[in-house]
Amino acid sequence: MQEPTTLPSDATPPANLEAEISIIGSLLIDGEAILRVVQELKPEHFYWENNREIYQACLELFGESTPIDQETVRNRLFAKGILEDVGGDAYLSSGVASTPHAVHIVAYSKIVRANYLLRQIGEAGERISGIGADVGNTRDVDTALKQAEEIIFRIGRDHDSTDFVAIGESRSILEYLDPSASEFTDDSIQPIPTGFLSLDSVLGGFHRSDMIVLAARPGFGKSTLALNIGLNAAKEGMTVGIFSLEMGIDQVAHRLAACHARLNIQNIRNGTLEPLEGDRLSDAYGLLSDLRIYVDDAAIQTATGMSAKARRLQMQSGLDFLIVDYMQLISGSSPGRDSNRVQEVSEISRYLKAIARDLSIPVLAVSQLNRAVEQRSSHEPKLADLRESGSIE
Repeated sequence: MQEPTTLPSDATPPANLEAEISIIGSLLIDGEAILRVVQELKPEHFYWENNREIYQACLELFGESTPIDQETVRNRLFAKGILEDVGGDAYLSSGVASTPHAVHIVAYSKIVRANYLLRQIGEAGERISGIGADVGNTRDVDTALKQAEEIIFRIGRDHDSTDFVAIGESRSILEYLDPSASEFTDDSIQPIPTGFLSLDSVLGGFHRSDMIVLAARPGFGKSTLALNIGLNAAKEGMTVGIFSLEMGIDQVAHRLAACHARLNIQNIRNGTLEPLEGDRLSDAYGLLSDLRIYVDDAAIQTATGMSAKARRLQMQSGLDFLIVDYMQLISGSSPGRDSNRVQEVSEISRYLKAIARDLSIPVLAVSQLNRAVEQRSSHEPKLADLRESGSIE
């Protein structure tokens, strides 16, 4: 399985054999160097199979707390019966000979990972091209678009990596100690005001990266309260996104206008407004047309699709605050009779929290409660009353 030192003429995927060999050589001469790359570098990042197998052997030794050097790696490959397949002792020795030290192993790792990412993008392009070429997709363009977005989203999500960071380097501490050094504007780090003074006094507004659950039984005004909060945030200059799975955009507009003008929503629907009320409604609609409020009223939404849409909205128009009305109407990634709804809602809640963290925005998720609250004499809700999943808690 020993590979050539250059890419064959018909090979198109980006790859760097020298960087891969340098990583192998670095590990064989300094096994401790694996601590510097093990978090980010995976076997699948290697393009050549022999390098992939050697790195996998190093990972196995590392996991067993066995020292990594040329002899231990050779013995592991021999025990697995693939020593000769990866090039034998000669290939291991050539890796050591071509790498004088392990100082630059992190740099080599970044090169290998970058080439892997480029290959993934190329493969994603081919898959997206296949989706576009599928004649059947012409009957469901929205589904095809969501599939394409999810392919790209997965690449970005898999590419993201984190590690331990000193607490003193956290953004909140750095900005407090030296506000002038902040790379963020004041608005980008401030909580989102709800517009309700008593609520803001308790919560301090909705903080970035938080997922807030607004729950109640049907008919208690969950949607109205959520829309009021969104309207108040928009009046403060925030960009607000609303996933409205239960109401269409016209219903949302009517409710927002009724909230601002303090009108009875039924009178708006029935067209029975007094002249002065009509003037107030006209002013409310004029205000709404100037606010940065965006509504997605698709009745069927998936957590992955919502994530992609939220990311796209933030890139195109900015996004400071997201409202989801409501959680139990979101479809899981594997709908069907055999799907477990509790697991689906758990997945949905994780995605909504991920949106909040990744986009650094508060997400207000409206949720229903089960009927247990009605059976209590006090009718006081508890966390356990959240419908369909304990993970929402």
